[in-house]
Amino acid sequence: MDRDHFWLTDAQFSKIEPHLPTDARGKARVDDRRVISGAVQVLKSGGRRVDAPPDYGPKKTLYNRYVRGAEKGVWAALFEALAQAGGPPPQVLIDSSAVKALRSAAGGKGGRQIRPSGARAAGARRKSTR
Repeated sequence: MDRDHFWLTDAQFSKIEPHLPTDARGKARVDDRRVISGAVQVLKSGGRRVDAPPDYGPKKTLYNRYVRGAEKGVWAALFEALAQAGGPPPQVLIDSSAVKALRSAAGGKGGRQIRPSGARAAGARRKSTR
């Protein structure tokens, strides 16, 4: 296994496996462990699924499994079950919804400011044409 790729351990997958759907029809399911590891890799890296390494299987499979799982509530139920099983104490968790970024956090000065036509900067005086 590559250090740059995320792979679920045996212990991690054994906690997840009972919550995965088993009612698949049609073609046999691609290895759940490989596909879920690929989905986590994509989410963790912040990349796009089309940029996922080929080690995780077909990119379309990563997408379909993730989206269909979300529609069926598989991921929500899984996270709920894992949260109830325990984890780190609340003191070490960060709620990202409490982090506020100012408008200026996007960059700083630069670029032309666009104002509606006829608008003047505060305090600007109109030039006399006389």
